[in-house]
Amino acid sequence: MTNASSLERRLRSELTGDVLFDRFSRGRYATDASFYQIMPYGVVVPRNMDEALRALAIARDDGRKVTPRGGGTSQCGQTVNDGLVVDLSKHLNRILSLDVENRTCVVEPGIVLDDLNRQLKKHGLWFPVDVSTASRATIGGMAGNNSCGGRSLRYGTMRDNTLSMEAALADGTLSRFGEVPRDLSEIDASDSTRALFCDMLDLGAREAKEIAARFPKVQRRVGGYNLDALTPRNAPNNMAHLLVGSEGTLAFTTKVELKLWPVIRNKALGVCHFGSFYEAMDAAQHLVKLRPIAVELVDRTMLALGRDIAMFAPVISAAIKGDPDAVLVVEFAEEDQADNLLRLRQLGELMGDLGFGWNNDKRKWGGVVEITEPALQGGIADFRAAGLNVMMSMKQEGKPVSFVEDCAVPLPHLADYTARLNEVFARHGTSGTMYAHASEGCLHVRPVLNLKLEKDVKAMRAIAEEAFALVREYKGSHSGEHGDGLVRSEFHETMFGERLVADFRQVKQRFDPDGVLNPGKIVDAPRMDNRSLFRFPPDYRVGELKTKLDWSAYPGAGGGFQGAVEMCNNNGACRKLEGGVMCPSYRATRNEKDVTRGRANTLRLAISGQLGPDALSSDEMMETLKLCVSCKACRHECPTGVDMAKMKIEVLAARAASHGLTLRDRLVGYLPRYAGVAARLAPLANWRNRSPLLRNLFERFAGISARRALPAFRRDVFVPPADSVGPETGREVVLFADTFNRVYERENLDAALRVLAGGGYRVHLPKPASGNRPLCCGRTFLSAGLVDEAKVELDRLVSTFAPFAARGVPIVGLEPSCLLTLRDELASLRKDNDAKAVGAHALTFEEFLVREAEAGRLQLPLGAVADKAIVHGHCHQKSFGAFKPVEQVLRLVPGLKVETIESSCCGMAGAFGYGTETYDASIEMAELSLLPAVRRADQATLVVADGTSCRHQIHDGTQREALHVARVLAMSLDRATPRSTTSPVAKETIHG
Repeated sequence: MTNASSLERRLRSELTGDVLFDRFSRGRYATDASFYQIMPYGVVVPRNMDEALRALAIARDDGRKVTPRGGGTSQCGQTVNDGLVVDLSKHLNRILSLDVENRTCVVEPGIVLDDLNRQLKKHGLWFPVDVSTASRATIGGMAGNNSCGGRSLRYGTMRDNTLSMEAALADGTLSRFGEVPRDLSEIDASDSTRALFCDMLDLGAREAKEIAARFPKVQRRVGGYNLDALTPRNAPNNMAHLLVGSEGTLAFTTKVELKLWPVIRNKALGVCHFGSFYEAMDAAQHLVKLRPIAVELVDRTMLALGRDIAMFAPVISAAIKGDPDAVLVVEFAEEDQADNLLRLRQLGELMGDLGFGWNNDKRKWGGVVEITEPALQGGIADFRAAGLNVMMSMKQEGKPVSFVEDCAVPLPHLADYTARLNEVFARHGTSGTMYAHASEGCLHVRPVLNLKLEKDVKAMRAIAEEAFALVREYKGSHSGEHGDGLVRSEFHETMFGERLVADFRQVKQRFDPDGVLNPGKIVDAPRMDNRSLFRFPPDYRVGELKTKLDWSAYPGAGGGFQGAVEMCNNNGACRKLEGGVMCPSYRATRNEKDVTRGRANTLRLAISGQLGPDALSSDEMMETLKLCVSCKACRHECPTGVDMAKMKIEVLAARAASHGLTLRDRLVGYLPRYAGVAARLAPLANWRNRSPLLRNLFERFAGISARRALPAFRRDVFVPPADSVGPETGREVVLFADTFNRVYERENLDAALRVLAGGGYRVHLPKPASGNRPLCCGRTFLSAGLVDEAKVELDRLVSTFAPFAARGVPIVGLEPSCLLTLRDELASLRKDNDAKAVGAHALTFEEFLVREAEAGRLQLPLGAVADKAIVHGHCHQKSFGAFKPVEQVLRLVPGLKVETIESSCCGMAGAFGYGTETYDASIEMAELSLLPAVRRADQATLVVADGTSCRHQIHDGTQREALHVARVLAMSLDRATPRSTTSPVAKETIHG
């Protein structure tokens, strides 16, 4: 502890970036996407490269190892170690220079691939090493692993596209690694660097014959050090290619110069179906002769799992015909689309020539589904890219384990290799999943194992040895894309031989004699099955937990809570910076603490006792979850279904049970209970907003920011005009008057009643079955961890609405978070038929109208209200696939152009945006895209947002009033001409 404190003090005194030595922070960096876990000594997040190199020097002086880290998505354990981890992804992520004419750029190592390509796209360029983790993989990490991506058939690997690198050696010497002549003439380098290059070139010359004899002759070879880059055959030699694939063990990268390519402008996909997996693998060698840029495998298991994932089910339904054993997605991307379509036709002819047909028996059943529509092409690409996460979505103890997942064999042997590999799996009592790069003979193969069990760990070892023996027999590579790390490094001797492994050690010794840089990778590695290094070591235990919600879909303690937490495989899809919603707090802070993965890791460590007693309800845990806005985006967008919003409820419940409630918890949680009294005393209740003194007192004692005005209570709260309104013979619908619209914005409920009644519906507004309070979904109670109180409210609601649901009457709500509680948390609190019926009949206002329009039942006269509307989707709408109906309904308004704001969470998120300690983060989230988009809109443009919180955030940040869809439709109804009053909204219109 003395040494740790000394190192920490020195780092803090000499750096301005984050210095993290507490257990919770170190735990978040102890894992990557592999099955390993090693607790680091400390973590540094430098603000600039000078600080990164200073951290390297300080750690070296202290005798500590240093591991550079980007997105932390390594599948082999490259980014975990017990020294100092240096996270380059938060700040060191710039393009330093760009040469459009010569198609090159220089970047910092922490830049994320997707972010790089977004910036390059406007110049018509991209960096084409398109790894599946492109939304979070950094260029430095990709260089460290010699990443390949799905289109390496055309574009090659990271090595092929790296022109030069700048890097610091372990002793601090900063050098440029690029192309050099063998005599090292005319290079600008220090004497020590020149001597290093000379030694490396001498090694390449000495070992040229051994390298030629032992290095596999496949493109997908990324194992060991790239000694072939040093041989005379490759003169002039590019010294950067020795660093590529070195996994941070030779030098600390500071800059990377990349080769760029023109963006793909046209594509065509052929989804080749096969009734036999073997036949699919055998066909790959023939399909590549049509010169596609990729041939990607999706097997039966991945298709089945994908059908159960909301974001992928529509894609599979559109692209897959029948019940294939495997499909090969063949991609053509020539400049002229006519060439792509020609090759697509040739693909169909080739499949026929190979004997495949839709009417054949299973072995030769198959054919091609042509995909030319860009949106569906993108959906297929996203599904394939999510392959690992899709496979890991199995809700069981055994998971597809990554250790022989990217062996590469020559294409003519691919069918036999996979068949024999399945036999290996069967001998050891398991089966495997297979997908990915069939065009390169590099499949991601993962046997299903439970690494908590010693017998499965032994099976893993045996499978690895037998699989690698098969790879050697076929003259392939045991490491074809993901690198070596902890999982494959120990097998180099059987692959390359003693002599070349000795050369690897010589290279490591020459670059890093004291073993400072990420030791244990490539050379001198521990055994891959050393369970003390596993995420689930032999002593891993989770004690019984008392949980409030239903987790029975998962295994483990707490009624399955353990299994739900352990679903996070650390692949980091939550670290994406654009597209979708997940994870809004990470997008604002770029901190590992504030991403779904970081929170899930912290929960796993807490419930397994690795963060000390009572960690689940500790202050540190609350700090970990502080910026989680419960947007539920992870529920929809995390391919393994990690539902952090639901997990946060459990933590808040545990916290409330052990520490009681804060004043703010009570004010927020019990709002539905005191709202009626506050409304009657509205001038007094709203005094806080007018008084600077009261604002400051609320901030001090209740933790409510003085910079926010609270929603204003009003005396004229919404009161149902009758039990039912609208035509007595109309189709029935129940309108759920939620607390927020009832108390604060009754105009929305008034508008909804007018629209529904105007559409010919009989709208029921039933009185509560018990008690005098208006109905409530319990949302505010859940946000404070008061699950029992929430259940009381939901019980009252179910009792009231169940008779209507029993006879099929839709239950329609305006506030997304309240209505969708009936489809989410209600099912976690009650399993009875009444609750299921209420959940099944719960629809958002727009979902109901779309359903009615598609059935041809919606008689709603509408008139023009504006030329344009910009729309922000509520997070929960997006999570439950309920946002598209918002767009569809608005397009019913004549002449209204609807434009969706590409936004994540608004940042208000219920009470989150009012918190003293969360106000700044709330504004940062809103400023990412939402508020700038609203400010750009002219005053004639309607701003539309269904969420109460979203409307308040928009008003606070822009002084613009946002409208609920119900109000837009009511305005449109008012302006309808007499001629339109008898015109029903056509079924076809809803799709426009």
